[in-house]
Amino acid sequence: MAGTQGAPMGRPREFDTDEALDRAMEVFWRQGYEATTLGDLTAAMNIGKPSLYAAFGNKEQLFRLVLDRYSEGPGSYGVRAAEQPTARQVVEAFLKGTVETTTQPQCPQGCLGVQGALAASDDGVAVHDLLAAWRERARGELELRFRRAVAEGDLRSDADPGRLARYVMTLSFGLAVQAAGGVARDELFKVVDEVMLSWRS
Repeated sequence: MAGTQGAPMGRPREFDTDEALDRAMEVFWRQGYEATTLGDLTAAMNIGKPSLYAAFGNKEQLFRLVLDRYSEGPGSYGVRAAEQPTARQVVEAFLKGTVETTTQPQCPQGCLGVQGALAASDDGVAVHDLLAAWRERARGELELRFRRAVAEGDLRSDADPGRLARYVMTLSFGLAVQAAGGVARDELFKVVDEVMLSWRS
C-alpha cells in the first residue's frame, strides 16, 4: 500500500496494563483519592506521566478504571453474597466478605470505596459522587435480593427490604472503617457473629 513502506511502527506498550492497574488500586486504596498524587501513581506503576495519560487518561479516569477493577476483584463479595439461598445467609456472607476483603494481609486495610471517598476539595467532587453512586448501587442490589426474599416467604411480609439493605450497608462500611483503624480480623468476625445472633427470620 502506498505510503506505508518505511513508516515507523507504533511503539509497543512497555508495561502490563493489568499489573499497572493493580498497583494504582493499591495506592488509591491505601491513601484515598484526594491524597494520592500523580507522582505516587507513576512511582507505584513504574511508568512515566506520558504513559499514564496515554494508557489511562487523567487521575480521575484512572480511578474510575481502578474502581471497576476493585468491584470485579476484591469487592466482588457482594455479588457472591447475593447468590446465597436465604436472606440470612446473604447478610452473613456480605458482612464476612467485608471483613475478609478489608483485612487481607497483602492489601491495604479498609475498603477502597471508603478510603477513596475521603475527598473534600473541588477536585474531588466527581470522585465523591462516583463513590456515592457506587455505594448506592450496592445497596440497591441488596434491596432487590431482599425483595425477592419477601416474595419467596424467606423474609416476613412486613419486612422493609430498603431499610434492611441500608442497615447491612451501614454495618459493612462500619466494619471497613474499623478495619482501616487497625481492628483485628478475628475481632471483626466476632462483631459479625454478634449481628447474626440478633437476626430474626
